[in-house]
Amino acid sequence: MDLSILIPARCEEFLTNTIDDILKNSEMETEVIAVLDGQLPVKPIPQHERVNVIQLNESIGQRAATNMACRLSKAKYVMKLDAHCAFDKGFDRKMIDKFKEVGDNVTMLPIMRNLWAFDWVCEKCDWRTYQADADGKECPKCKSKVKKDIKWIGKKIPQSTSYCFNSNPQFKYFEDYKHRPKYEKDKKETGLTETMSIQGSCFMLTRKNYWDSNICDEKMGNWGHQGIEVACKTWLTGGRVLVNHTTWYAHLFRTNHNLKFPWPVSGKDQNEVKKRVTEYIYNGKIKNQKYPVSWLVKRFWPVYGWTDKDLKELEQKEVKPKNNS
Repeated sequence: MDLSILIPARCEEFLTNTIDDILKNSEMETEVIAVLDGQLPVKPIPQHERVNVIQLNESIGQRAATNMACRLSKAKYVMKLDAHCAFDKGFDRKMIDKFKEVGDNVTMLPIMRNLWAFDWVCEKCDWRTYQADADGKECPKCKSKVKKDIKWIGKKIPQSTSYCFNSNPQFKYFEDYKHRPKYEKDKKETGLTETMSIQGSCFMLTRKNYWDSNICDEKMGNWGHQGIEVACKTWLTGGRVLVNHTTWYAHLFRTNHNLKFPWPVSGKDQNEVKKRVTEYIYNGKIKNQKYPVSWLVKRFWPVYGWTDKDLKELEQKEVKPKNNS
């Protein structure tokens, strides 16, 4: 097996669509390992020789579920993926090809597009609207019942390829970096560009690096701040985080109240996760850490959401790494 795609899923409406899309667009020996984290998906998952499903009676959380999936993998590469995504044709081959060019000491992600998953359509009249623009209850024209017409299209605009975190830290899109000479040169010459952080819905690395870096540290908590955690564990131990411009995936964003989380999210729990991740990376606790966070900030300087004062304060308070093992 070349690649295992690890999908933690809790009551996910589009898990089956995501798996079908992977099977349709993969060209290598690629398998899916999905963990149903305490709740079944809305639609049943069809049996397939390259699909493995683990069903849990109680939720253990996203990080723990991803680790459970990875323990079943025998592939060289693993990809963590949200349960509501679509892919480019041959995405797995295009990703592995780039790993062969640059080596294995990287975390890589494709270009990220927005997923047009469905339209709302009226069962009686000709009314139709985009997925986030209706509540799914009734047609505004004739008051009849509406239903979902699955589209499953990766929209070509926008295409996200650069990310960072601010001084809080919080995830941010890093548009300025896309206009710098190094970014443009790397994109043209190699088809790969560096990114300070990641969005977290899709990333790929070797299975060895996944475990060596404890990529999904269950002590951090269930869900949240994973993009910052993964990026820092890669960069601060001497690796690189790269975006592969030869391929893409599309992610369904919960853009408003009409696309809600499928399970309860506690603000208190999320704040605790963010606090633990922040303390972990700023206090030099990453295994085999070579550099402090300030090194990463300066490497991409200027960084959106950081001032000179913020950087100076970080350098004064952060704990220098001691090459933890």
